[in-house]
Parts: sequence; structure tokens; C-alpha cells
Amino acid sequence: MKDLFQEIFLTIRANKMRTFLTGFSISWGIFMLIILLGAGNGLQNGMLEGFRYMSKNSISLYPGFTSMPYNGMQKGRRIRFAPSDVEFLRRNLTNVSAFSPVYNKWSSNIVNGKEVVSSTMSGVEPDYQVMRSLIITSGRFINVTDNRENRKVVVIHPKTAEVLFRNQNPIGQYVEIDNVLFQVIGLYEEDGAARRSPSFYIPFNTAQIIFNPLGYIEDVSFVVEGIENEEQSNLFTNKLRRMLSQRLQFDPNDQNAIWIQDRLSDYMQAQTIFNGIALFVWIIGIGTLIAGVVGVSNIMLITVKERTHEFGVRKALGASPKSILRLVVWESLTITTIFGYIGMVVGVLLTEGLASVLAQNAAATADEIHVFLNPTVDLTLVLAATAILVVAGVIAGYIPAQRAVNVKPIEALQHK
Repeated sequence: MKDLFQEIFLTIRANKMRTFLTGFSISWGIFMLIILLGAGNGLQNGMLEGFRYMSKNSISLYPGFTSMPYNGMQKGRRIRFAPSDVEFLRRNLTNVSAFSPVYNKWSSNIVNGKEVVSSTMSGVEPDYQVMRSLIITSGRFINVTDNRENRKVVVIHPKTAEVLFRNQNPIGQYVEIDNVLFQVIGLYEEDGAARRSPSFYIPFNTAQIIFNPLGYIEDVSFVVEGIENEEQSNLFTNKLRRMLSQRLQFDPNDQNAIWIQDRLSDYMQAQTIFNGIALFVWIIGIGTLIAGVVGVSNIMLITVKERTHEFGVRKALGASPKSILRLVVWESLTITTIFGYIGMVVGVLLTEGLASVLAQNAAATADEIHVFLNPTVDLTLVLAATAILVVAGVIAGYIPAQRAVNVKPIEALQHK
């Protein structure tokens, strides 16, 4: 075996340019496959990050203005959700695991002494924590008793707490929200959210009594179980729109009267797009690999043709066809393995390095939305692709080697 490798490396050394060009096509093929897959994963991870802030199977309802006349009523009417409409939805929606009306006051001041934070105040029910993927890091979230007894309690983000309380523990402290005292009961983090001014949350009933005396509600959100595909999701939203059109008196085909944000449908549409991108990436990557394998086959074909006379001498001196076949195949295997490994290592190092830089940038700019995250490739997939390339390289070397074995010694000796 030692003699075999010495002979292989002597042959490679004697044909440096040819070997380099062959190896480069192999390295470039595996390198580009890793880069393309990493780029596709980076875009997909960025997209998925945008869906993490809210449950994927959640639906939000936002009343708007009618764009069609209905039963003698003119278009342009404003649709509103009254508390009775919210209770109607709560009673009649099926397969709902979480439900919460939401009151948002978009520009609200939360104050502690001289420190002020301006952000969105949201009045919510306890289920909202599940829907919004809120992670309680200290204290607790709003509970049923808080909402039933109209308690003046608030849950804030650590960034808000840092401004208002500096190094003090905010739990149990009092703050003013638009000149009304509230007690801080918890701190939360948002999974996948990226906002410069995180919201602070108070009980929904408290928000209605103090800040929304008219009682109209502009956001109702809930989580639906049992919906597994876009078709089922569309059937549910169409049924929901018809149900609301009967109660609120608008045309069931009027999309502007009620805006239904169906996150599951949006998520599945995005997944379809990225599945198409992934397929395109694989086609391009595999095409690049095939080009590298064809390059190996062509080079090995030329090598065999150049060494036909040498093989004739070997066979005349008693070399077996098996030994000649092994020589050519091992040469092909050596070139493919070495340069395939180089391409794999360079591709993995580049994607891992880029992922590290992007992770640091994401940590430094946590308030911003990032559309490209963690562009890495599963190492198992990379190793499998490299192994396939090596096997293909062996096959590419075997075919011309078999031709060399089949040449008769006298014909090989006469070959120039």
C-alpha cells in the first residue's frame, strides 16, 4: 500500500497543473454547495425569527371600514368590536386554546421619579402570554384575579426597568402610567421580538375602565388548535368572516370590514417560498458537484490515455489487470478525497465565521429585525455530500481504468 501511494503522489507531482485544475473543480463544487445551503438557511432562519414573536397558529381580528354596501347601508361604515361582540366570539369559537382581547395605547408614558419611558401600553388577558411567546424572567404575568378585580398592576420589559429603576429590583415598586399608579409585578422577555421600545402590559379590564371608557376593542387574538394546513386555515377564516358579517352587518366578501391576520397561513406561504428556494439551491449545488465529477472523469480519461503505453509495459512484465485498476481508482480517490475535504473545511469555516459575526451583530442590535441569521449547514449533511462526491469520483476513475485494463498488452505497447 505504501508503494501504491508513493506511485500515486509521483504521478500527481508530475502533473501538477492538471491535478490542481481537477482538484479545484472538486473543491469549488463542495464549497459552493455549502455556501448556497448556508445562504438558504440564513434567509430561512431570519424569516422564522419573524414568526417566533407570536404563536404560528394564532389569529388576530382588526375591525376596519366597509368597502361594499350591504342591506341598504352605504360603504365606508366603521366596524367596531363592543365587549358583547368579544364575548360572542369567546362563546362561539371552537378549538380555541387561548383567547384575549387587546387594548393598545400606542403612545403612553411610564414614569418613575424623573425617569420616563414612552412606549405602547397593552391591556391584555392572561392567555396573551402564551400567544405572544412572552417569557417571564422575574415575578409573574397578569392572572385571572388581576383582570377580574381590575387591579392596577403592570408587567414590563428589562429594558424599561433598566431606565426606570437602574440597579434596583423593580418587582413590587410603583410607577405612573399616564398619571395613574401601577405596581410592577413582573419582567418579561419576548421570543423573537425586536423592538426599540418594548410594550408594557396591564390587565385588560383595568385598561378598559381607566383608558378606554367607550369600550370599543380594536384587536381580538386567539390560538386555534387542529389546523394543520393552509386549506383548513382558509376554511376557518372564511367561516369566521361569515359569522362576524351576520353579527356586525357587513358583506361577507368585504375584506376591508374585518382584517383577519392568519399567521399560520402566512407561515405556510413563507415555508412554500423557502422550500422552492431550497430546491433551487440544491439543483445549483448538485449541478456544480456534477461538473466537478465530470472534470475528474475527463482528467482520469486523459491520464489513462497518456499512460496506455505504461500500462502495456506493466502488463507485459506480469502486472495483473487488478493492480492497474487499483492504481487508477486509488489515484482518483486520493484526488477527490483531498480536494473534497479542502472544499468542505473552507466552506464550513466560512459559514461558521459568518454565523459568529452575525450573532454578535444581532446581540449588539437586538432592537432591530434581522432577515439573515445563522447561515450554517448541518455537519451531517456536509459530510454526506462530501462522501457522495468521493464515491462519484471513484466511479469516475473506475470507468477509464476499466478501459485501460481491457487494452491488450501488444496494443498498449504500440500506443503513442
